[in-house]
Amino acid sequence: MDARIQSLLVRSDGLVTRRDVLRAAPAWAIQTARRANRLIRLLPGVYGDAALIRDANADLPMLARVEQDLARRAALAYADGRGALSRLTALDVWGLRRQPPGEPVYLDLPHGSGLRDRPHLLVRRRSGFVVAPPQVVTRGGLPVTRLDRALVDSWPLLPPIDRSSLLIRAVNDRLTTPERLAAASAEVPRMPDRGALCGLLDRLAAGCRSPLEIWGHDHVFTVPGMPRFTRQARVRVGARTIYLDMFAEAERVNIELDGTTSHGDSAAREIDLRRDALLATVGILVVRFSHRRLTADPVQIRQETLAILASRARPTQ
Repeated sequence: MDARIQSLLVRSDGLVTRRDVLRAAPAWAIQTARRANRLIRLLPGVYGDAALIRDANADLPMLARVEQDLARRAALAYADGRGALSRLTALDVWGLRRQPPGEPVYLDLPHGSGLRDRPHLLVRRRSGFVVAPPQVVTRGGLPVTRLDRALVDSWPLLPPIDRSSLLIRAVNDRLTTPERLAAASAEVPRMPDRGALCGLLDRLAAGCRSPLEIWGHDHVFTVPGMPRFTRQARVRVGARTIYLDMFAEAERVNIELDGTTSHGDSAAREIDLRRDALLATVGILVVRFSHRRLTADPVQIRQETLAILASRARPTQ
């Protein structure tokens, strides 16, 4: 390979554009390197070091045969500063969902960019899109759409079983908020299964923070006759801040819903016990209902909850 091209590849971690090469070497040097199987064409005007091919399957698009990082940088080079990684690719960059090798690179571009889909690359042109904050941020050196928009845009692309958990995790990890997700949803008025997304956002805004809490909200604790609870109530105990699942403030009762996996080991149980004891020091009674009991006997759970609240509201003699 021409030494000038080799030097460019070394300096740019295995990726060069035709424009960069032509600043240092003649056009025939590119063809010579490709014929010698030293340089591969990843996208129009974008080339990579052939040594970086990781999949020998010649039936795959070249962009799918290299490492994901190289494929993403190639897509951004193809966009020439006008694009940002989006949708499922953005979720991977944000660390919420690992993108499997078979999924394409997703790229958002402004209208009028003139670029189109390529094998293993799906582009979307958005009106008013600008590769700058607040629409785009930089993570790991790569421009990526903001997380709330990436989650909303990925909703119809994700398997239904994975959708809710990703949004719940993002909110629980304080990477976004139900309000920001709702605002992003308003930017996309038409999408498949929008009703399910809006329903989940309503539950998140109400304070639900797990699939079990959503189930309890819908089937147990918001039916007629049940009192109103404050969800995710913030309580200070000494130097510690604790968030309560469902807090009846007048009765000083906190209802906690224990999932099937989140409280299954002894270490997690010990943490729960210490937390409950700490809340007891400020007069808060913690009542825990298991996943099995909540889903198998919601009527009994409602009766027990009402009885506990009534006992706490009864004036002491």
